[in-house]
Amino acid sequence: MSETLRVGWAGIGKMGAPMSRRVLENGFPLTVYEPLPENRASVVAQGANVAHALEDLVEAADVVMLTIPNDAVLRQLTLAPSGLVELLKPGQILVEMSTVSPELSAEVAEALGRKGVAYLRAPVSGSTVTASSGMLSVMVSGPDEAYRRIEPILASFSSKQFYLGAGEEARYLKLVLNALVGATAALLGEALTLGLKGNLSVETMLNVICESAVASPLIAYKRDLLVNRNFDPAFSVSQMMKDFDLILGAAKSDHVPMYLASMIRQQYEAAFAEGLAEKDFFVLFEQYERLAGMTREKSAGSQTLKAI
Repeated sequence: MSETLRVGWAGIGKMGAPMSRRVLENGFPLTVYEPLPENRASVVAQGANVAHALEDLVEAADVVMLTIPNDAVLRQLTLAPSGLVELLKPGQILVEMSTVSPELSAEVAEALGRKGVAYLRAPVSGSTVTASSGMLSVMVSGPDEAYRRIEPILASFSSKQFYLGAGEEARYLKLVLNALVGATAALLGEALTLGLKGNLSVETMLNVICESAVASPLIAYKRDLLVNRNFDPAFSVSQMMKDFDLILGAAKSDHVPMYLASMIRQQYEAAFAEGLAEKDFFVLFEQYERLAGMTREKSAGSQTLKAI
């Protein structure tokens, strides 16, 4: 019979909330550390305990899991005075599930290694919808023994778990995936704009694309957003810019030429400059329309295209 590990969770945001709820629903005692009461409210309502300080979180947990926004927060939570590196004890496990740089991740790993604390890199692939349904994919690297211990926790919010190695392999694979995701938005936007010039509708094009050799779960997931032009963010332009900075930073450190990624990063920069920072990153489609001399007019509840 597998052990029932006590889980501490820091960062109850868009992804952290549904993921941690799944952990709770699967019978793991859960304590959450989240400064914003409105973010943690739903999880607490289901039975999670609240830690008001990192010390309390560490005391209540065998495994501490992080879903946080960026490198700066990871550094603050782990390496700052009275951070997790100081607080965690041998035998505990730290699982970091965000998109952060391999460089900082390696620094955290080295510091925790000196304390005898197991450190797992476990970024996820999927959306808030797949998180809520327990259908995320999770990529894991770090000590194999620690990975085996927490597999049941990972299985509570993911349908697929990939163990990749003992080091930063999971960090690199997450950057590989995000490079492809960000590039898909750019290339699809450009291609759809060409089709509009040829008198095709967005809906027609996507119906065919989703049944073609270039179909993908990502395009299918974004289909309705593109047809309805509702760019409320599942993942924003500014978030994608952060990820491309990580991608290009790793490429620079490892001397990997990434011509296309560099160009796509500039497309997101242009979208930011146009005031689209908090729109869904597939809003690049409308940016391409404007570059092609097209604008949208709304009349009598319908939308039509015209040349500028």
